[in-house]
Amino acid sequence: MSDRLTVKANTTLFPFLTAQLQGWSRTTIKQRLKSGCVRVNGEQVTRHDHALLAGDQVVVEASARGASRVRPQLDILYKDRDLIAINKPAGLLSVGSPKSKEPHALGILRDQLSRRNKSIRLWPVHRIDRDTSGVLLFATSREAREAVMKGWKAAEKTYLAIVEGCPKPAAGTIDQPLRLDPAIYQMHVGPHPDAKRAVTHFTTERSVGQRTLLRVELETGRQHQIRAHLAWLGHPVVGDQRYGTAGTRMGLHALRLSITKLGTTKPLVFETPAPADFLALIR
Repeated sequence: MSDRLTVKANTTLFPFLTAQLQGWSRTTIKQRLKSGCVRVNGEQVTRHDHALLAGDQVVVEASARGASRVRPQLDILYKDRDLIAINKPAGLLSVGSPKSKEPHALGILRDQLSRRNKSIRLWPVHRIDRDTSGVLLFATSREAREAVMKGWKAAEKTYLAIVEGCPKPAAGTIDQPLRLDPAIYQMHVGPHPDAKRAVTHFTTERSVGQRTLLRVELETGRQHQIRAHLAWLGHPVVGDQRYGTAGTRMGLHALRLSITKLGTTKPLVFETPAPADFLALIR
């Protein structure tokens, strides 16, 4: 059984599917995309930001034809003997969970790089949230991961965030401690005996209507730091269901990561531009 849909106006794939498939959860739609169940004009498509034109024919199938022959591929930004940086799409977990069988970047990349007679092992250097796109770094050995982590405090982490409203002043620093409430899996902002120091710097890039594009620099790297801090400021990230309001995608993109190249004193920079569905949030 399959759903056959006709595109009426130019858009991107995931927003189109969420609008057309009433009653489907966002998670189900993402799983169909990742498993190769979606075809546009007869071609299998797995990217949620795939551009659609008026008149395109979209088919969502119950199972992927030829899925066993088609393996998902991730965009590799950098690769050497120690490190691999990828451009993680929004909607994809960074790593797996024992309780979930969902696809994740670590597993996909491992399968992508392994060969029949040689499997590869990978260690995540850090993680970014499922609904955040952008730079994600893996190490090819435990030793390489530990070497990177020794200098992680000096790593430069730059994000783009699209937020509700227009922050005033247009640039600033949020220096507010964070603590995780495990019961609701959400960060609380403000002084508390269990809270840890968290510092976020932001600069306005541009505003369109009642939304603003910010460049965000992390001085610390706490879980959900950007999302919790910007919500505390009164300008939650667009599409952030946990700290704001749900949407077609979350307006957060890991733009740039700079570390020191292992065995040297030279900087090693990974960067990937924001995808079309991210930029569409502020048009």
